[in-house]
Amino acid sequence: MPPYETARAEPASNNEQRPISGETAAGSSRSGPDPMGGEVPEPRRLNRALSFDDWVPDEALHLVMGHVEDPRDREAASRVCRRWHRIDALTRKHVTVAFCYAARPARLRERFPRLESLSLKGKPRAAMYGLIPDDWGAYAAPWIDELAAPLECLKALHLRRMTVTDADIAALVRARGHMLQELKLDKCIGFSTDALRLVARSCRSLRTLFLEECHITDKGGEWLHELAVNNSVLVTLNFYMTELKVAPADLELLAKNCKSLISLKMSECDLSDLISFFQTANALQDFAGGAFYEVGELTKYEKVKFPPRLCFLGLTYMGTNEMPVIFPFSMKLKKLDLQYTFLTTEDHCQIIAKCPNLLILEVRNVIGDRGLEVVGDTCKKLRRLRIERGDDDPGLQEEQGGVSQLGLTAVAVGCRELEYIAAYVSDITNGALESIGTFCKNLYDFRLVLLDRERQVTDLPLDNGVCALLRNCTKLRRFALYLRPGGLSDDGLSYIGQYSGNIQYMLLGNVGESDHGLIRFAVGCTNLQKLELRSCCFSERALSLAVLQMPSLRYIWVQGYRASQTGLDLLLMARPFWNIEFTPPSPESFNHMTEDGEPCVDSHAQVLAYYSLAGRRSDCPQWVIPLHPA
Repeated sequence: MPPYETARAEPASNNEQRPISGETAAGSSRSGPDPMGGEVPEPRRLNRALSFDDWVPDEALHLVMGHVEDPRDREAASRVCRRWHRIDALTRKHVTVAFCYAARPARLRERFPRLESLSLKGKPRAAMYGLIPDDWGAYAAPWIDELAAPLECLKALHLRRMTVTDADIAALVRARGHMLQELKLDKCIGFSTDALRLVARSCRSLRTLFLEECHITDKGGEWLHELAVNNSVLVTLNFYMTELKVAPADLELLAKNCKSLISLKMSECDLSDLISFFQTANALQDFAGGAFYEVGELTKYEKVKFPPRLCFLGLTYMGTNEMPVIFPFSMKLKKLDLQYTFLTTEDHCQIIAKCPNLLILEVRNVIGDRGLEVVGDTCKKLRRLRIERGDDDPGLQEEQGGVSQLGLTAVAVGCRELEYIAAYVSDITNGALESIGTFCKNLYDFRLVLLDRERQVTDLPLDNGVCALLRNCTKLRRFALYLRPGGLSDDGLSYIGQYSGNIQYMLLGNVGESDHGLIRFAVGCTNLQKLELRSCCFSERALSLAVLQMPSLRYIWVQGYRASQTGLDLLLMARPFWNIEFTPPSPESFNHMTEDGEPCVDSHAQVLAYYSLAGRRSDCPQWVIPLHPA
């Protein structure tokens, strides 16, 4: 299976069709009753129906293909025949490469010469949690060097979790700066504000500049001044969760020159210094960042008036005394991010009670069950709920803080339009998961982490609750469940496989009891494309056999399993176009022994295996062992 949405096999010739149900491989078929009901058409009538491609002109196919946007539909169309394959290649405007080592840049350029937009993902998601070193790889240079100049229609580039240097950005600007409209560097490392200054000077058609959570070397704030002076069409600027220092005057100048600025997410800057910016940015709808540096000094922030169209808001370091700043327009808010505030449980209750039109809510678990009860009673339109982990020190948590089955049940019952739930919880029960499955029929993404803060959890294992949730939430496409030992038995693991037919991405941690449970899980995962496992009891042999049972799997990352020192049993999953990379346990643990006298193997060994049309990668660090291809 290829890494991007192209044909997965050589396309048929121009008039050649694949055998379909009711036909033999040789193309012969007899008419008669179809086992699914109805009559099977005669071969001559069937061939006539399938030969319409002969008289449809290229111009018409170009127009039709231009309206087909779903990658899966595109893939299916490209496999009809060589002609459709060629027209798909010429009309495809956007491609997402799900893993940068799964394809060659040259192959992408040859396959889609008229691309307008490219998204490219690098390091495994574990890099966001410090589990993947910076020098692991995922360098942008080969892609930019190969694609920037030849892709003459390229207007948008999105790089995620990649190493991007100033030289890479300079090469991109030289080749595409005159027409670049969108540059997204998401959680990337390796570049400085010198590169941003070059982008600001040269890319005058830029509508989106996204730098959220990037590690950027700050060499001065001139880049923002250059952007304000040279750009008049910017719509979105995001340097949230970076350490970049900027001058409020430059933001005000940006707002004056870019009348279309709708979204600004920025690094820390005292909110009182942004009063003039807010007065100027009349079109602003989305703001996050800023900061209340002097918590408790409401008089300093009384003059802060947000733009009239603002409906998405996230403020930093806001305390109890500063809450009145948002009360005047709380009824209009559709998104509220309170993750980086000093609010108590009671504060959350007061604010949320004034925000009945929220679609998106992001908080820390200090919101508590009481806060979630208010959410359930007030926010009937809520679509997305994210509850992040708060401070682990109980002394710093309010008495009512912490989320359990009570809060999740209240939200499930009250917010029945939810499509996304991600929550760190201190306690959970089968009944709460069943409630989510019963009331939240629109869920497409569910993620739950059970914290180890509490000594005892009310109701483990969660087999029946997980089963009920998956059986009832049939729209789920992404599912993550990170528990503690004993949280899910082999039966529960098999339920996940049995009822996850539509799920494409899954993260599981501390689940199952044995290798047999993993195999039972794998047999049911017919559509799973990406799997991440952490802190599990499975052997390398079981991991390999499980991979072979999942026909759609194209990527698996595992950390914390019964690892060997060589990883040789992982070769059981080897097959064509399947890369296997093994990061062995740290050498320091080889001579350590457990209390039972058994060898202690570091649980932090990692496995990464993925489909690739590019073969073995050439930039593996020394501590990563490529097992296959040899």
